[in-house]
Amino acid sequence: MSLFLLTGLGTPLLNVAPAAATQRLENPGSNGGTEATATGPNIALLNPTPPLPPPVLPAIAPYAITPERRALLNTIRFAEGTWAEGQAIGYRILFGGTLVDRLDQHPNRVMRSRTSRYVSAAAGAYQFMPFTWAMASRALGLPDFGPEHQDQAAIFLIQRRGALVLADQGQLTPELTARLAPEWASLPTLVGSSYYGQPVRRYTELRQFYERNLAELREQSGFNELAQGPEPCKASDRLCRLERIGQRP
Repeated sequence: MSLFLLTGLGTPLLNVAPAAATQRLENPGSNGGTEATATGPNIALLNPTPPLPPPVLPAIAPYAITPERRALLNTIRFAEGTWAEGQAIGYRILFGGTLVDRLDQHPNRVMRSRTSRYVSAAAGAYQFMPFTWAMASRALGLPDFGPEHQDQAAIFLIQRRGALVLADQGQLTPELTARLAPEWASLPTLVGSSYYGQPVRRYTELRQFYERNLAELREQSGFNELAQGPEPCKASDRLCRLERIGQRP
């Protein structure tokens, strides 16, 4: 009889054979195994296959970036002060205007505004708070804070507020901005003020920017007014189920 000392993963580490015993050791990782014979006192150190690293959950299929969705994303950037004429530098902006030099993760740095008494750890093109980014990136399986992942997380937040269907209609309505006001303080509520009592962009200003930007994006993409929009997703698709959450009244 052999005695096995088990690791926390249940993998045999030491095989202790009694005196004057003959033992066959099978290597589970090989075809047919290997044979070893031992007589007399014997402690054989096995060489098990190293345990595999924890599995990395794959990211869900990305949200499609239609002209309508891009125009809304750009309008949020315009409202948050990170538009930067559409340049990628906007994805590196910390609250207060300082730039971060790396996007491997959310910076999580509390910064002070240069023009007001506010402080915040918001960062990126959509000024994600650390806890908001942690929630969205975990839900989507995003590996870093790169521009394309910030876009995906922002659309996730739009969908989470039940506003993705409104966004896909190609109109920046007061209802749409009001639904997103709890997510982005710079967007106005139905009464025109910030949800959090902070500085806010006027709705008319946002609508003008949105309509101008959407027209440019549609022209660039060869938009057809008679197009039916994106193809419906499969009911079994995880992204489809996420988007349908935003379609509920």
